[in-house]
Amino acid sequence: MIGRMEDSSPRPLAIVKVGDTFGHLRETHGDFEQWVGDRLGPVGLPVVVLDPRRGDTLPAPNRLSGAIVTGSHAMVSHREDWSESTAEWIAQLVAHGTPMLGICYGHQLLAHALGGEAGDHPGGPEVGTVDVALTPAAAGDPLLQALPAHFKAQVVHWQSALRLPPHAVHLAGNAFEPHQAFRVGPRAWGLQFHPEFDDAVMRVYVDRSAGELRSRGFDPSALRDQVAPTPEATALLRRFAAITEAHETACALPA
Repeated sequence: MIGRMEDSSPRPLAIVKVGDTFGHLRETHGDFEQWVGDRLGPVGLPVVVLDPRRGDTLPAPNRLSGAIVTGSHAMVSHREDWSESTAEWIAQLVAHGTPMLGICYGHQLLAHALGGEAGDHPGGPEVGTVDVALTPAAAGDPLLQALPAHFKAQVVHWQSALRLPPHAVHLAGNAFEPHQAFRVGPRAWGLQFHPEFDDAVMRVYVDRSAGELRSRGFDPSALRDQVAPTPEATALLRRFAAITEAHETACALPA
């Protein structure tokens, strides 16, 4: 259940909402924060939604068990005030060791916040269900280690993490987008793909992107036909929730 931000024990897991889906899709399927919340599973932590675009205060890292930063139709390179202040907050989370997961925009913002670079992908958009391959480093990663070496994921992005932050661990990629996943420190991850999307949502995004896809030489009908469920990618949200719960339990133990 998603509730309000207040002092509690255990500390809440925050879904930081930095974007909205299309209006008609929101009416029928919900929005980013609902999709993320639904796929966390039966998490044993309070879950709150915070939206820095509307002026919500992002709490100090020691008041949260973890944070998930959603996707957005905005662009990191536009450097909007709410985005830059969120990036500064993300850097504080990572320095504190608070579990953090950035999805698409959140992935790019994590890279930007820690000294990497986010901007337009030189190849244009990547939209649809794609194959993603783990790097050897993923074998020891707490979040991605249970995935198969190759798995499918839903993607829709025009920008990407062009350069990872210093000391980042590169975890997954494909021929089009080398930086599909990375980790900084022990428990901060970025995912360029969308573990919260199902195939119905993905088809809507392909349809809404059809004009630009055609202009860039893609066949939207073929991309739509290739959309498929992505259970391995979706499972990462439940896995992140488990990591966050375990970390919260460890923090609560007496020294």
